[in-house]
Formats: sequence, structure tokens, C-alpha cells
Amino acid sequence: MKAIVINRYGGPEVVEYTDLPDPKIGPDSVLVQVRAAGVNPVDWKIRDGALDGLLDVHFPLVMGWDVAGVVRAVGGGVTEFAPGDEVYGYVRKDAVEHGTYAELVSAPVRTLARRPAALDWAQSGGLPLAGLTALQALKAVRLEAGETVLVHAAAGGVGHLAVQIARARGARVIGTAGERNHDYLRGLGAEPVTYGEGLAERVRALAPDGVDAALDLVGRGAVQVSAGLVADPGRIASITDFGVKALGGQYVWVRPDAAGLAELAALADDGRLTVTVASTFPLAQAASAQALSAEGRTRGKIVLLVE
Repeated sequence: MKAIVINRYGGPEVVEYTDLPDPKIGPDSVLVQVRAAGVNPVDWKIRDGALDGLLDVHFPLVMGWDVAGVVRAVGGGVTEFAPGDEVYGYVRKDAVEHGTYAELVSAPVRTLARRPAALDWAQSGGLPLAGLTALQALKAVRLEAGETVLVHAAAGGVGHLAVQIARARGARVIGTAGERNHDYLRGLGAEPVTYGEGLAERVRALAPDGVDAALDLVGRGAVQVSAGLVADPGRIASITDFGVKALGGQYVWVRPDAAGLAELAALADDGRLTVTVASTFPLAQAASAQALSAEGRTRGKIVLLVE
């Protein structure tokens, strides 16, 4: 099979498009013929070595954690899926080695669900990690109908999904973004505000009593701004800033969750959740896709397509 591999840490120059043996299928795993693989910031951060202190990494490393594809074969203990099923998943295993930037991936059933019928392959491939991150962050802040949540970086990969999930739960959403994304956020049902100096005052102009909860999806002081707007610091969640815990908030490191994937698929099939795909690249151009992701200005998701 063809796959994207790195043999050492570094920049885009260490990314290789190469041939590898087909992966083995464990008793509780399925072999997925990959149709799409989402590109996430964590991918190029792993490539750079920035997460070496947190993750057990083995080389050669097939990159990627997001997948959408078709089940080609199943392990002996698998009853959840059969060959021909269309699935998607966040395939994070205990060690970082056998990822999803490949024509084939062996995926434990705990990381998969049936893919949303309402989404195309690119959208399905871009949803798992970002969608689960948004879902788990909103659960961490205990968001309820009728409440107001502030979403920092609301037009990004995780943010645009968090906006839609929150709206589906009956919440009011205020989202930070550059002005070029304000109409986009309005289309998702959020009230946009420009990030940067004076953000707290702009939020209070919309919500004079502050907000009930806040999601930091970008860092850059967003936790500190949120602390002045949320009455209960336990209802601030960050996916970027460990310092949120010192304030009493929640740090969210997304976990594989088949039930969560099924929940996201149901929202998509009900018409309450869609995935904005900013760009697609063929598998061989994964380095270019990661370079675009690293610029940090993408609206929605970047996805690799596998023919």
C-alpha cells in the first residue's frame, strides 16, 4: 500500500510518500480502505517533534488519526462491522506509529462508527477528531439549552463544529473570528466578534452579564479573557492551554469514542451539522496540506483524498 511516512522529526522535508506492507488486522480491528483522511494541527506538531514529551512515538511513523473509508476485512472477534460497510473514525492508538495517511489502515472497532450518510467522503474524513473535540469540550463545560457560550476561533476546524453542536443543543453562541469570517459564522448561527485587544468589551456589548461557558480553541490568552467573562471558571475548557486547570477550568485532550462519533453522525444526518472543507489534497501531497494547516488561517477542514 501507499502511505505517508516520517522516519525522524522535522519539517515538511521529512514527509515521504512510499510503499509499505498492508497492515495486520487484530481480533478486535477492521481493515479500512481509506477514502479520506483529515489533516489536523496535531499531525504536523507530531511531525515537528513538539509532542515528543507527551506521546510514545515509533519510527517509521505513518501519520494521521482521522479516517473515512470502506471496511475491507474484519478481525475474528468483530461483530460491529462487515466488509463493505462505510465507516469513519478517530483512530488514535496507544502508540503513534500506524496512522491513517495511507491507502489502508487497521482500526480498532472502539475508534469507529458508521459514517454520516449526509456527508461526502471529504466531509466524513474531516469530522472525527475535530467533531469529537468539539463535542467533548461542550460536555466538559456542561452546556445547556438557553445558555450562552463563547467559542474562541469559531471559524476553525473545531470551532465551526462546536458552533453547530451548541446551536443544536439550543444554546446561544458568540464566536471570535477575523472579520472576513463574520458572515460565515452568522450563517452557522453564531454572533461574531473580532478577536484581539478589547475582546472582552466586545463580548460584553453582546452579553452584558457575561457568558455561561467558554471554549478556548486557539490559546493566545483566550483562557484569561474567558476568566473575566464566565462566573464559574469550571465552565471554561481549553484544548491548547494546560494553564486553564490552574484557574479551575477543564483541559480537553480528545479521546476516541464510538458513541460520540455516532452522535455526530446523527446530527449530520438530521441536517444540524455539516463540515466545511476548505481544501483537499491527494495523499501524495500531504506535506503541502500540512503546510497550509500550519498557517492557521483555514476556515473549516483540510482533507487528504485517497483514490
